[in-house]
Amino acid sequence: MPFIRESIITTVNKAGHVHIAPIGIIAEKDGWVIAPFRPSITLDNLAEVPFAIANYTDDVRIFAGCLTGRKHWPTVAVEGFPVPRLAAALAHSVLEVETVDDDAMRPRHFCRVVQEETHAPFTGFNRAKAAVLELAILVSRLGMLPRDKIEADIAYLSIAIEKTAGEAEKQAWDWLMQRVSDHLSVQESHGDEVRAEPG
Repeated sequence: MPFIRESIITTVNKAGHVHIAPIGIIAEKDGWVIAPFRPSITLDNLAEVPFAIANYTDDVRIFAGCLTGRKHWPTVAVEGFPVPRLAAALAHSVLEVETVDDDAMRPRHFCRVVQEETHAPFTGFNRAKAAVLELAILVSRLGMLPRDKIEADIAYLSIAIEKTAGEAEKQAWDWLMQRVSDHLSVQESHGDEVRAEPG
């Protein structure tokens, strides 16, 4: 299995409108692969402006926010490049698309690293941050997972929230849990279960 780094990707279209999305970038050779699903704004933007910024942040509210309709986060211009970085990034990599492996579901954009910069120190690991990140990934796949899997994962992840979360992690968790609750309510109202997709 490849090494995947969870990051926040910023891209722009030709008009300069910024899009922010949580995406796991895939290590390949000496660069990174961005493989957004179709359809997506990230995919459209990369076709128009073949640059992206991989933002590395420990503010899990950004991951949770992007999945719950809270997509407007402060950005900062990166000198010499058309795409801004997140103001909350501890570090960032400027990525330039070199090749595209087209695919009906997930085109793979191989990107070389043009520039990297660190902005703030990483101050250590926190279990609650990791739990929020895992819940964010689960929320992005709600339509593919059965209810019992969703509930079991949340029960396990909530232990770290209860024991180690600060206010930011609690807020991010609450945003995501509201999305889960909404999804399960709709599922109940339709009286059916979602089956997990194979693979």
